[in-house]
Amino acid sequence: MRWENLTVESGSGPADAALFGADAVTTRTFDSPEFRGITFHEIRARSIINRVPGASRMPFEWTVNPYRGCTHACVYCFARKTHSYLDLDTGLGFDSQIVVKVNAPELLRRQLGSRRWLGEHIAMGTNVDCYQRAEGRYRLMPGILSALRDHANPFSILTKGTLILRDLDLLVQASQVTDVGISVSVGFTDPALWRTVEPGTPAPERRLDVVRTLGEHGIGCGVLMAPVLPFLSDHPAQLRDTVRAIAAAGATSVTPLVLHLRPGAREWYMAWLAHHHPHLVRRYERLYAEGAYAPKWYQRRITRQVHDLAQEYGIGPTRAGMPRRIPPPVETDPVAPGPSVPEPVQLTLL
Repeated sequence: MRWENLTVESGSGPADAALFGADAVTTRTFDSPEFRGITFHEIRARSIINRVPGASRMPFEWTVNPYRGCTHACVYCFARKTHSYLDLDTGLGFDSQIVVKVNAPELLRRQLGSRRWLGEHIAMGTNVDCYQRAEGRYRLMPGILSALRDHANPFSILTKGTLILRDLDLLVQASQVTDVGISVSVGFTDPALWRTVEPGTPAPERRLDVVRTLGEHGIGCGVLMAPVLPFLSDHPAQLRDTVRAIAAAGATSVTPLVLHLRPGAREWYMAWLAHHHPHLVRRYERLYAEGAYAPKWYQRRITRQVHDLAQEYGIGPTRAGMPRRIPPPVETDPVAPGPSVPEPVQLTLL
């Protein structure tokens, strides 16, 4: 995707026009501590529902991404490469040059109401986090969730952001009319590792509080245990600690995902590794010698360990056809007491 394809008027300027032309983009900075050093590029998008390329490994076809770039600053983020499509830096630029599609809510409402739209599932948070810090200022998600609720359009959200709890009422309302899936990303619980590898995110325990709160309000929440970092968060004791914490938070499922290093992310992550853990550089070069993904044997080993721990702690991986949550019981007319009437029981997912 090129920058001009994100704007209302495509190709309206000369070929050598500045990337952030005044007619297409409003650039802002804010002096508040949480946004110091961050530049926001406000655009009016032409389209907000994006089709996932057919060659993608993603298990969904449509996405909505109100932001490009992410202040979470996760050094491993696979989406870093997408900043290069806009001629932006995939390192610090990805962390601090944030594209904001300011018309996302109204554009989504219009597209959902189109006769051409068939009401298919929409995934959010699959490229960059829609509940990153910028959302606290721009407040795009309430309008997006309201549009999805009003059109009863199924959707899912993957996030590391605790800001999602601000929109709890909207999520509950949407879950009453359509299928809503929420997943929180927690790859590990080691506080020292978190501070260096995910410096802009809420702490892992705060993210697990999100899982707990959503569950208390009837919205089952799974955890994407991602990424598992080779030689940094993959020791059996570390995996156990993480799965135990996820289970204690009431997650409906846990799904592990081993770190993958695509171009853009690979260079940035390896530079971080050389600075913080230089003794691991050669091991990573060997492990990822064949490409962006760790070897199958390593992925299978981690998956098996996490699934075994999940079973031990009473949770499991998401499976096709698995119910997202159990609806509240339907009230019926009272039944006359008698020996054949069973006592009520609490249903469980597993």
